[in-house]
Amino acid sequence: MKIQCKGIANKSAKGEILDVYFPCIEYGEKRISSELQISNNLNQELIEINWNEEDLGKPIENVEGAYLKLQLLSNKFVLPNSININGLFSNIPNVVWTNQGPISIEEIDKKLHESKLNNNDLYIKSVDKFPCLTDYIVPRKVRIADTSRVRLGAYLSEGTTIMHEGFVNFNAGTLGSAMIEGRISAGVVVGNNSDIGGGASTMGTLSGGNDTKIFIGENCLLGANSGIGISLGDNCTVEAGLYLTSGTKITIFDNGVSKIIKAVELSGKPNILYYRDSTNGKVIAAENNKISDLNKELHSND
Repeated sequence: MKIQCKGIANKSAKGEILDVYFPCIEYGEKRISSELQISNNLNQELIEINWNEEDLGKPIENVEGAYLKLQLLSNKFVLPNSININGLFSNIPNVVWTNQGPISIEEIDKKLHESKLNNNDLYIKSVDKFPCLTDYIVPRKVRIADTSRVRLGAYLSEGTTIMHEGFVNFNAGTLGSAMIEGRISAGVVVGNNSDIGGGASTMGTLSGGNDTKIFIGENCLLGANSGIGISLGDNCTVEAGLYLTSGTKITIFDNGVSKIIKAVELSGKPNILYYRDSTNGKVIAAENNKISDLNKELHSND
């Protein structure tokens, strides 16, 4: 399979590439194509990349490759965790993201000074290695209440709604309609018809050296301010305020006999309700008799 791409790189005064926008991507039989014209601006450069499928499995070696892989994810050509993004952090620069585009950290003081003396028209949005998704791609049939909280490299399926406190990192996202009012960390994927409640969090692959990739199945609910460090199978619910790490001691009942196990032993299993017994503080795993169901009108996003 051939992957052929054309993009525009923004460069610093020293000629260092700050970012690359790829409006033209041919990925096998799939493609996106927008008109691509480059002016005589010395701070921009035409970038062409010709890869095959094997290149997706190789570590990232430069800025161009990093931005292409992030945009392959956000354009939904590839699924999260399906390509090699090793080397991502070491190959993308920390950049000042502004309303006038990316600016090198070494040049921002001069630009800001010039702005203050003239039209005062320079606005700094963030200082980060990762830009906002919507500075490059606006996914269809998706709502994002605060675009600054979704990074380039997020994979958002149709029907996804991300409220103001929701956050989605790169190489993470949703595989169907979903309500996101909490945090989807790097490497985490959320199944169709699932709800990440307000303030809820998921432990990603950047969390304390964790290399376990967490998934949330279909029809799941993470209650407000809950969190998980294990995967959830389909039809699971985590009570509000309850954080499950892999080592959390959980009480289960087998033919009426109680047994204590670690949460990791239940990782990925379906149809479980996790809650804390308020009378003794024990965390319980029981059969989930109530399946989460999103309001379809809120997620049509036409």
